[in-house]
Amino acid sequence: MEATKIRYTAKDFKSDQQVRWCPGCGDYAIINSLQKTMAELGVPPHETVVISGIGCSSRLPYYIGTYGFHTIHGRGAAIATGVKVANPKLTVWQITGDGDCLAIGGNHFIHSVRRNIDINILLFNNQIYGLTKGQYSPTSYKGQVTKSSPYGTIEEPFRPAELTFGARGNFFGRLLDVDLKNAQKVMLAATKHKGAAVIECLVNCVIFNDGAHGWLAEKNLRPDKIVFLEHGKPMIYGVNRDKGLILENGRLKAVKIGENGIKESDILVHDAQNPNPTLHWELAMMQGPEMPIAMGIIRDVPAETYNDALDAQIAEVKAKSKIKCFDDLVDNLEQWEL
Repeated sequence: MEATKIRYTAKDFKSDQQVRWCPGCGDYAIINSLQKTMAELGVPPHETVVISGIGCSSRLPYYIGTYGFHTIHGRGAAIATGVKVANPKLTVWQITGDGDCLAIGGNHFIHSVRRNIDINILLFNNQIYGLTKGQYSPTSYKGQVTKSSPYGTIEEPFRPAELTFGARGNFFGRLLDVDLKNAQKVMLAATKHKGAAVIECLVNCVIFNDGAHGWLAEKNLRPDKIVFLEHGKPMIYGVNRDKGLILENGRLKAVKIGENGIKESDILVHDAQNPNPTLHWELAMMQGPEMPIAMGIIRDVPAETYNDALDAQIAEVKAKSKIKCFDDLVDNLEQWEL
């Protein structure tokens, strides 16, 4: 008789620990979306692992009712890699922040992406070091005044998408903390992608960088500032769904449908699976106010994962080897008698 499939709810993925984030922190919305995504995905809690480094976001494993590991600063990607390689059947989530991931953890991040480890990476980006009380981070904008840059930071920021593409990443998505419905869509897409799936989560730090993404957060104005990308669908946005993106002289341009002879059929159709990352890079790097900010699934290209490549290599070596068991190994070693 076929076993009955267990249906999970978000409650099944909540731990008994009190959530300790500042009231109003964007991390609450992300964990809410994540727990709903886990329930919809249907992977049992005991087959799910949540790994984190250090930072406000990295407290998240305590609040999820699965296996979890709160590791050390910047090393979440290394631990997540080890977990996935040791037990490929597990669904692994890495929770990290813009400081934990892109500063001390930058080297581990780019190599987990380059290797295409089959993990889901939630990169919380609030453009500040929140846990250590307000220093500028690798994603703080140039000129931003913080506790460690009282006259404004003089550094150019990292753009997570740019770094992901530079590391030859095959999946990049972006979501906004308060847009819960679309956040789940992006997270589910990441779990279906085989390989390193990077999701930039734009979150608000109400204490040390309040309003970092505030210009996107207002619900009634959001449709005019965000284009939500889905593979195979036209890049249309706006409160009245009358705006879109076209290519002009090789560059993306925002237009209004019905003006200057622009028809809906002129609007670009999103191809997230194009191996060439050029247009994906253009989409991910768009900035307001002239252009909308791209959310959703920006890049989703199938590619061989590290685990698959490792399994194939082991199988190939075993097939050619004369050593089939431990006794064969012992007999094959150099031996001598006294």
